[in-house]
Amino acid sequence: MADEAPRFADAVARSREEVAASAPPLQAVVEEVGRVVVGRRGLIERLLVGLLADGHVLLEGVPGLAKTLAVRSLAGCLQADFARIQFTPDLLPADLTGTVVYDPRDHSFTPRKGPLFANLILADEINRAPAKVQSALLEAMQERQITIGEQTHRLPEPFLVLATQNPIEQEGTYPLPEAQVDRFLLKVRVDYPERMSEQREMELGILERMGGAEWPEVRACLDPSAILTARDVVRRIPMAQSVKDYILDLVLATRAPGEVDAQLSELGELIAYGASPRATLGLALAGKAKAFLAGRGSVYGEDVKEIAPDVLRHRVLVTYEAEAREVTSEQIVAQILNQVRVP
Repeated sequence: MADEAPRFADAVARSREEVAASAPPLQAVVEEVGRVVVGRRGLIERLLVGLLADGHVLLEGVPGLAKTLAVRSLAGCLQADFARIQFTPDLLPADLTGTVVYDPRDHSFTPRKGPLFANLILADEINRAPAKVQSALLEAMQERQITIGEQTHRLPEPFLVLATQNPIEQEGTYPLPEAQVDRFLLKVRVDYPERMSEQREMELGILERMGGAEWPEVRACLDPSAILTARDVVRRIPMAQSVKDYILDLVLATRAPGEVDAQLSELGELIAYGASPRATLGLALAGKAKAFLAGRGSVYGEDVKEIAPDVLRHRVLVTYEAEAREVTSEQIVAQILNQVRVP
């Protein structure tokens, strides 16, 4: 144990140097996108966390809250292939993945690749397409490959699905399959600021920035290779044992809350299924990405706590008892975060 502290300190020092060298371009992306997307710095950072942690991001909110604009602006900062897919009830799986085309001249079949063969995919209003189309995304999201006919094709790197959806309660939407929802590293809720003064300030900024004769545009300021390099740096960021234990406590508290903390025992009858091991990995990687964007060489417990609602809210399924009491997974995760001690 005595030897571990110096080794960890050395790892933090090396990581701090690597982060200092590779983080500024990513931090510049936040500022550049912020020139167009008013009052959504947290949303922009969440998109970059997904990009750095190599995990897909699901954005949920009512129309008009700059979800699509944020994703499109981020793509504009990256010199990478970008494809926007508008999900509709009549969309077919082949419209995403592609298909094989018969050539009568030589009696052969040639694969024609679909829009998923791009670096950044904007799946706009993803919950407006039926389950068959949603399932077509699973292989691409998890395996980073697509099968067309008898051939399997690797997807380019980096590859990231940034999906937007309207709340499930709205008409004309379909609930996403649970297996697909779990593939999203983050589920970010986009809403209006709570304080009326903040709403007024944000609306005024939108009016002044977007209501003029010239529409602001982002500059291309990052190369895809820089993203891949930054991902390697993010994965090497060290994490103290106390932070690892904190991550485990959070995830286990969604499965057996009473065993983690007696004061959480009442949540047992409200949770049908807790977070999967994918959430454990997601909390670790997202926490490292948060530390990277902050320019630090190690992960703090607060990094994990701040990103935890976005990692856990879609992975905790509530019971009928919880629904009857109008308790949401969001409230359950918040109670766990308030009770489990941050290192």
